[in-house]
Amino acid sequence: MIFFLLSIAIVYMLTISWLIYGFTKINQFEFIGLPPKTSFSIIVPFRNEAENLPVLLESFSKLNYPTDLFEVILVDDESEKEFRWQNTDYRIQFLKNIRLSNSPKKDAITTAMEIVKSDWVVTTDADCVVHKNWLLALDNFIQLHHVSMIAGAVTYNYNNSFLHHFQQLDLASLQGATIGSFGIKKGFMCNGANFAYTKSFFKKLKGFEDNSAIASGDDVFLLQKALAKYPEKVAYLKSKNTIVTTKPVNDWKSLFYQRVRWASKTTSYQSVFGKRLGLLVFVMNFSCVYCLVLTFLGMFPYFFVGLYFLIKFGIDSVLIQQTNKFLTRHKIRYLFLSSLWYPFFSTTVALYCLFGKYEWKGRRFLI
Repeated sequence: MIFFLLSIAIVYMLTISWLIYGFTKINQFEFIGLPPKTSFSIIVPFRNEAENLPVLLESFSKLNYPTDLFEVILVDDESEKEFRWQNTDYRIQFLKNIRLSNSPKKDAITTAMEIVKSDWVVTTDADCVVHKNWLLALDNFIQLHHVSMIAGAVTYNYNNSFLHHFQQLDLASLQGATIGSFGIKKGFMCNGANFAYTKSFFKKLKGFEDNSAIASGDDVFLLQKALAKYPEKVAYLKSKNTIVTTKPVNDWKSLFYQRVRWASKTTSYQSVFGKRLGLLVFVMNFSCVYCLVLTFLGMFPYFFVGLYFLIKFGIDSVLIQQTNKFLTRHKIRYLFLSSLWYPFFSTTVALYCLFGKYEWKGRRFLI
């Protein structure tokens, strides 16, 4: 048994090392010297976001980009209160979501696509804030690269609580795996809060056809479909100018359901690498919990469980610190404590995904 557990740890360490290598292979792009010429439609699906939307819209008003080259399309998914916005220097269109599937967000994007006239579509979330050079960096990257889909980075605007730092470290590991997977030509994941593609490419991929029954995954499934058919048309834009900042949740229950929603997509991945990585991460986290339980029962020596945790902690820390340095200027806190708690949290999320339900935007969804 010990040999089997050590084998898992070695495979895990080698795989994360591969992703760390991949992260370094994606060059940072900070060039914004070309005159802007790309037209963008920014699609923002929302539900009950009256508090967050004004902050997002304000960040759009600060964009270093000609207002005649972008528009904002807000898609209201049955909010309980009507949202009203003040006049802006840029064009805003407001739509009611047309529900056709089990996925409100995919329906919202599909609804918006009917009126998009721009070359490029960019999706983000209502609780986000964008960098002033967000569109300018995207435009310059598009002018220099012949691509039709671009994934970008997301980070948290967090305080000093353990809950918020735990989420940032978790997100840093996910973002690190995302960037690293693109670096080794095994891309499988992205974040819909910072995702861009051409309207024609969306139509060429037939939108969200074949995965509309799954409530989440408007980003991941579309990306994996694109990578399976046209990998040369997809790129990751690693740029501090395009990092989108979002808000962490403020209680453990909301975080648990959020992570369940994210994890529930894994079994439906088209990417074999993505499925195998998800399984490996689960097995490693479960093995940590398993080792600890057997140690308390006197079946394993204490030094073994300590060694096992240190192997995981050591390689994870490299990926997290590398990614966190790219995502934010804030120093890492609670790294060791988070690493101790994460296997229990992650294992519970994964096991819950086998039979549970989750709440999202005041609704309950079957997994």
